[in-house]
Amino acid sequence: MNIEKTKNTIIEFLQTGYMIQWFLLLAVIIFFTLALSPNILITHEYNYELGDVAQRDIKASRDFLIEDNQATQRKQQESGTQILTVYDHDIQLVSKISNNVENAFNMLRNAVQASADVSADNEIENQEDTSPVKQEQDKSPHDIIWENKDAFEKELGIAVSDGAFTLLEKEVFSREISSFIIKIIREILENGVVANKEILLRESDRGIILRTVGTKEEIIVNNLKQFYGLDQSKSMVRIIGHPILKNLNYTLTNLIIDFSQRLIQPNITLNRNETEERKKQAQAAVKPVFYKIKAGEMLLREGERVTDVQLLKLKELRKHNKQENQYIRTIGTIILVLFILMISYFLHIKQMGHRIFKTNKDLLFICLMLIIFFFVPGTIEILLRSLSKSFPFFISDSTIFLGIPLTAGAMTVCLFMGFEVALIFSVIISACTAFILMSRFEIFIYFLLNSAMAAYWMQSCRERRVLIQAGFKIGLLNMFLSTAVAVHTGDFAGFRLIANWGVGFLGGIGAGIITAGIVPLIEMAFNYTTDISLLELANLERPILRKLMMEAPGTYHHCVIVGSMVEAAASEIGANPLLAKVCGYYHDIGKVKKPLYFIENQTDGKNRHDKLAPSMSSLILISHVKEGVELAKKHKLVPEIIDAIRQHHGTSIIRFFYEKAKQLKGDDAVKIDDYRYPGPRPQNREIGLVMLADVVEAASRSLENPTPSRIQGLVQNLINKIFSDGQLDNCELTLNDLHKIAKCFNKILNGIHHHRIEYPEQSAAKNGKEKNEKEKNGNIDNKPQKPKKVSSGENKENSTDNLKRLGVS
Repeated sequence: MNIEKTKNTIIEFLQTGYMIQWFLLLAVIIFFTLALSPNILITHEYNYELGDVAQRDIKASRDFLIEDNQATQRKQQESGTQILTVYDHDIQLVSKISNNVENAFNMLRNAVQASADVSADNEIENQEDTSPVKQEQDKSPHDIIWENKDAFEKELGIAVSDGAFTLLEKEVFSREISSFIIKIIREILENGVVANKEILLRESDRGIILRTVGTKEEIIVNNLKQFYGLDQSKSMVRIIGHPILKNLNYTLTNLIIDFSQRLIQPNITLNRNETEERKKQAQAAVKPVFYKIKAGEMLLREGERVTDVQLLKLKELRKHNKQENQYIRTIGTIILVLFILMISYFLHIKQMGHRIFKTNKDLLFICLMLIIFFFVPGTIEILLRSLSKSFPFFISDSTIFLGIPLTAGAMTVCLFMGFEVALIFSVIISACTAFILMSRFEIFIYFLLNSAMAAYWMQSCRERRVLIQAGFKIGLLNMFLSTAVAVHTGDFAGFRLIANWGVGFLGGIGAGIITAGIVPLIEMAFNYTTDISLLELANLERPILRKLMMEAPGTYHHCVIVGSMVEAAASEIGANPLLAKVCGYYHDIGKVKKPLYFIENQTDGKNRHDKLAPSMSSLILISHVKEGVELAKKHKLVPEIIDAIRQHHGTSIIRFFYEKAKQLKGDDAVKIDDYRYPGPRPQNREIGLVMLADVVEAASRSLENPTPSRIQGLVQNLINKIFSDGQLDNCELTLNDLHKIAKCFNKILNGIHHHRIEYPEQSAAKNGKEKNEKEKNGNIDNKPQKPKKVSSGENKENSTDNLKRLGVS
């Protein structure tokens, strides 16, 4: 006896003792310190030399900048390559060549004209000869023209063959020929001719700067194929000249084409000096590059050889660590977390403690979840980093953080403790994770938002596939949140944003998978009940329910109806409909042991209690509660169902047999406690609903001609009696709740007992059948005495026993 008492005392201390709560708080702080220490307790020196092997992982304890000379040089080179190549465009070349052609032909035409005049008239009056042609009166015109061939070639700028010169002499250096040459050359040069088009086309991707010679005006040209190469321009002379020279003879056409091809010169030339000067100026304008190291970034990994860049980072880290006391910072972080835990407990959780944290087991569950998810960031970070080594691309530490499935904690807590506690858990675990990951504000916001939404999506989880669906939603949310974080930190260039999306989405899917895996373990370890397990228990094909259906069909039918009644009523008053329905299904499974001692299972018209003493009958009825609890434990039903079986009769009296015993033995010889259920009374609203529905449904079977008014009066009378007896004192049902429950019961019972049209043979059989006594035909399991037909006058007389007209709109 003393051993049992000591055992109960220890169990009560473990379940409700305040010392256990302080011990759990201390455990959380200790484990948080262990999770925090690898990142904050950085008090040793890094005396590594180039090529040394790192002894352990080293992370940055804060954000800092270091100058990167190599990056600066690389950026200078990149800035130089971004400078466009400069080409000079000589737009005056067309005019220059045109003037030379015009002057050369004019000079020879003038010589021809002069020689012709000399031949006609030896004396030319007032002739002013400004040309370089030497006029000799004793020479023929042919000789004079050929003597000026060298001057013609010099002025024209190209060598002229004797055959071509002869042809020109024959055509008297026609102005038409010079105009054709000028026209073709002008059209070619105005398009642009470059000396080496192959070099020019290397700049096709970027374009060039075309600078006009003389005016220094510049334009950027991207379409470089429009310009002619030198060889291409000669081909274009023939193409352009064909329609122009179509009326000339073949020999003259070839002469014009030949002159035009040889007179064309490149008018677009590469200016190397100007290009190089501009590159030097761009490189000089580049500012030194400072490499930003973020808090939590891995500077050196265990087993790696130290490089120049890593030495530079370690040097700067050492300098910054000397400027702050790491021990004080660690202690301050722990104190902050301690206050977060205590304030969250006292302001939120403790206020809801009478409904959620019934024992220290619930608090132990929350602390265990915190401790587990303190180490999740570090564990997942190591796992993802090891996996990232096999990827063909680099994944940064900030990207890896986005894939931590921290939301699995909020999802799990919401499933067992509800949304309010899960929301508080989200704040705590997000803040602690931010501390562990070097106090990064964006990490806190990221995990807080996705954890809060994960808890929100888990509120109505009744199937395990909802866990994966919630994980998919979290993955999509993580993609948007990672984009916001990248924009906030300015780190979204190139492939980084796509990597953030992929890792964030996988983190959401991973959270759903982790939750689906640990939920069954927690259900077994803490003996918790979720809507998922309740939905499985609501399956009427469960072995115990099938056995009840086969061996006690009346009780089975009664339980199904009670389940339907309490489910509807629970929805009306804001209770848990699924829990209420399942409790209704299983509340009378104890009757399967002795089914024939309960009136609803007696099919032969014989009542076994007629031959038993009232005390024995009451023991049989009371025993179905104990036997139901034993069956529930045998079939491993959840604690909520066991509580419903134990409490659904409360401490009510088996009134029928109690009155029968008083009639047989007298009032003084009968102890009322022998006819009272052991209880306890219902401790929550769902079990209170089961108690009300159990009594009302059983009594409704005894109604003759169950009209809506009779059903309403019955429901009102029975609920008032249960309330007046104090059976509902501990289950938080309000008067407004009782009113809604009565209305709901009235509606369902009216649907069950609705009237049908009587066929003639049914009516005759009914008139010839005698009625049995009410006490023998009613449900004797906690059956009240036969209710009187309630009239409006009787209601007024009995108003002192009634709270109000329950269920009346």
